[in-house]
Amino acid sequence: MSLFGNLFKTRGTSVLGVDIGSSAIKIVQIRKKNGQAVLETYGELSLGPYGNAVIGQAVQIPPEKIAEALSDLMKEKEVNVTTRVSGLSIPFASSLMTEIELPAVSLKQLGTMVPIEARKYIPVPISEVQLDWSVIPKTDMKPVAEAEKGPPALVDPGKPVPVNIPKLDILVVAIHNDTISKYQTIVTRAELQAKFFEIELFSTMRAIVDEPLRPVMIMDIGAASTKIYVVERGIVKASHTVNRGAQDITKTISQSLGLTVEKAEVAKREFGLTGDKQLADVIKLSLDYIFSEANRALLSYEKKSNRAVGKVYLIGGGAALKGLVDVAKENFKTEVVAGDPFGKLSTPAFLTQVLRETGPEFAVAIGLALRMLVEME
Repeated sequence: MSLFGNLFKTRGTSVLGVDIGSSAIKIVQIRKKNGQAVLETYGELSLGPYGNAVIGQAVQIPPEKIAEALSDLMKEKEVNVTTRVSGLSIPFASSLMTEIELPAVSLKQLGTMVPIEARKYIPVPISEVQLDWSVIPKTDMKPVAEAEKGPPALVDPGKPVPVNIPKLDILVVAIHNDTISKYQTIVTRAELQAKFFEIELFSTMRAIVDEPLRPVMIMDIGAASTKIYVVERGIVKASHTVNRGAQDITKTISQSLGLTVEKAEVAKREFGLTGDKQLADVIKLSLDYIFSEANRALLSYEKKSNRAVGKVYLIGGGAALKGLVDVAKENFKTEVVAGDPFGKLSTPAFLTQVLRETGPEFAVAIGLALRMLVEME
């Protein structure tokens, strides 16, 4: 997807991926050396204190406050960001995504036909959204680039499509102009050179999915909610949101063990499911509902599609919970792994274990940065 490239033409050696979540901002700076993506720096800053909440809690704050937090993070000496050339993520919930079928005509013709067809699926006027689209690859047909070279019959949108013309599946994505305006405010106030905005799921897939054809499930455990996607051939085939996340685990620990929210957050992060039995049992109680909903979404997809999900990827801040993968394996009948986006980068050997543990939190930021390297070539 190209939402939304070429805002700037600046070239440089280092690029930045910026992931603005509901409870924290994550950034990753990388560069290309000898044909390989090399990690330069990364960092995270909680948004809670900027919205009168504690660390780890989801907050709703204006774009000006988000820009302030982002600027503070980039100025931290430990992070030491040296570039402003960047890509930013947009929440999946802020987008509308649908598949449509059109005749296999030239890209130029598709550019005219897609907005007309998309009006049937978008509940607001086309003028109020930014629209983008991409052809979904099929293993049994020629690439669109080849189709454009050939002599397909011109298709008149006002007439029935001849049955002998092959069809293309098109992924259409729309984002409301108000959302774009919000992120442009953040970019301006944080003095970033944003080359594109990208829906967070596409960044995640780029960073962690190594199964391009087989259906996989991605569980993004955020602060306020858990987003569940079943992805096949790079396309979202099913999605579901569970209105519970990492902050709900913290609240349950606080209430069950008589701790302040701040101390409950520390206990969760420091020990997780590997701590004493009482703490582990309380966390499992919170996870039971999340895993139950995820399993229901997985089984629903498999029943409808008659295709088995080959792997479950765990990402998001909540996925960094110690011992989570082992508990998740008990809940699913398929392979479960923690997302390892830093595995796509060249990193210092002494940081390998730390980056593997914190990796699930940085999937979106790394996916954005990886795309930036391609955009800069």
